[in-house]
Amino acid sequence: MSAQSIAVSQPAASTGREPILVVEADADFGRVLVDQLAADGHPTDLARTARHAETLASASPPRLVVLGELDSPRGTLDLLEAIRGHHAEAWPQNLPVIVLSSRTTEPDMLRAFEAGADDFISRPARYLELRARVRALLRRAAGGTQQTRPLQIGPLTIDTAAHAVSLAGKHLELRRQEYELLLFLASDPRRVFHKHELLKGVWGYRSTGATRTVDSHASRLRRKLDAAGGRWVINEWGVGYRLI
Repeated sequence: MSAQSIAVSQPAASTGREPILVVEADADFGRVLVDQLAADGHPTDLARTARHAETLASASPPRLVVLGELDSPRGTLDLLEAIRGHHAEAWPQNLPVIVLSSRTTEPDMLRAFEAGADDFISRPARYLELRARVRALLRRAAGGTQQTRPLQIGPLTIDTAAHAVSLAGKHLELRRQEYELLLFLASDPRRVFHKHELLKGVWGYRSTGATRTVDSHASRLRRKLDAAGGRWVINEWGVGYRLI
């Protein structure tokens, strides 16, 4: 197609009927996405502006957002930060968001992840790749709702049903990717996970070239956990990270 993340249970398969919201200023490109997703069984709406996206989400809450490019230079990031900041009641909590962008430098990708993106795909994109990423995020979201018992590691509690984390009884405010990284590390707390494992398992990267994505998210996660007490997220230099 071209046109100008502890998983202790197996996630449920995507039903193919989860509603999706596409946000894209280019009407032709947006309609291609909507038609393709609808053909795969997803009820899909198209918003051309951030305000339009909020209106549609209020009327029919989506299960996932494909966030393309808007007219203003920071339009995509501003909307993403609004979704993650819950500035508008329209947006469901922990809503998966895929950013689809022609801005593909490493700083651009990092800004998107820092603003709360769950995945990033470069434009122009092949629809088969987008569909695979959509299904993976929907499966992950579905799997997170199935685990009801909080995960306990010493004073650290991860409530996978509520997507909430507390340390020694103190609630921690984590961005989605920080939460997904913590959850991945907590699947085997003493094991050192290689950076390429984290890039693939948390961010869904197929290529694991030079990137500071893991380091920047791990650093922020470490600071938040350490501020609440104890030493967490250990960097094994030249290898990767472990939790304890």
